[in-house]
Amino acid sequence: QVQLVESGGDLVQPGGSLRLSCAASGSVFRIYVMGWYRQAPGKQRELVASISSSGRLSYIDSVKGRFTISRDNGKNTVYLQMNSLKPEDTAVYYCNANAQTYNTGPPSNYWGQGTQVTVSS
Repeated sequence: QVQLVESGGDLVQPGGSLRLSCAASGSVFRIYVMGWYRQAPGKQRELVASISSSGRLSYIDSVKGRFTISRDNGKNTVYLQMNSLKPEDTAVYYCNANAQTYNTGPPSNYWGQGTQVTVSS
């Protein structure tokens, strides 16, 4: 099993910044993609940003230019730097990893417990 532990969520003012981190541990053989999802009140969970093991990046349009996803493959850790935060960024942010626990098995999706980000004056 793969465990994902998130941290960094907090209450911040509009225009502020926050840095989320997510560390994978446990029976990690290989992680192909790590990403950040968020779920705002009354909305479906959406993919915010992702990064592959080769460095391919993806962002939803609403966060381009404001959020940056990065990784440390040696530590199996992914980060989300969030700048110029807006109230509409308020959500529970979930880390996700597409990973194998052994080399002949199919990859599976693993989820963190979520960390609350609240943007409010």
